[in-house]
Amino acid sequence: MTRQAGKPFLYVVVCAAGIAADVGELIGAAQRRGWEAGVIATPVAVNGFFDTAAVEARTGRPVRSAWRTPGEPRPFPPPDAVVVAPATFNTVNKWAAGLADTLAVATLCEASGLGVPVAALPCVAHALAAHPAYQESLVRLRGMGVRFGEPYSGEDDAARFPWERGLDLVEGR
Repeated sequence: MTRQAGKPFLYVVVCAAGIAADVGELIGAAQRRGWEAGVIATPVAVNGFFDTAAVEARTGRPVRSAWRTPGEPRPFPPPDAVVVAPATFNTVNKWAAGLADTLAVATLCEASGLGVPVAALPCVAHALAAHPAYQESLVRLRGMGVRFGEPYSGEDDAARFPWERGLDLVEGR
């Protein structure tokens, strides 16, 4: 797969939360704004949290969840921006701690070193969001330049998840 001339490339990192089923909303919004997109999912998210075939058809690229082998071509160009949505409790905490044990979290850890804009749209239950480790992770990630959207508990109306806010954040709006 080749990159379309002149279009910036967005990595969409998808975590395992029920709202992930609607990730096509973010991809569609990105495409309408002139982005190409590729999806990297956590191993749990790729197993039933969203329609991977529909996402692959929409982006024209494979959904990634595992590292490529040596010599295997890169399926995505380098990112111009990264949006992690939904960003779960587990991923936020592992990311802040630098625990790059999955391709999704390793991608997020690497993004800071690349200097690309990164936005996170959290989907974390109220009880988990109150945990001190999560609060410390938010402080650390903000200190690294990560831009956060409004909290979403997963208990809220799914239509209220701010998919396009991730784009606004990486575009500096």
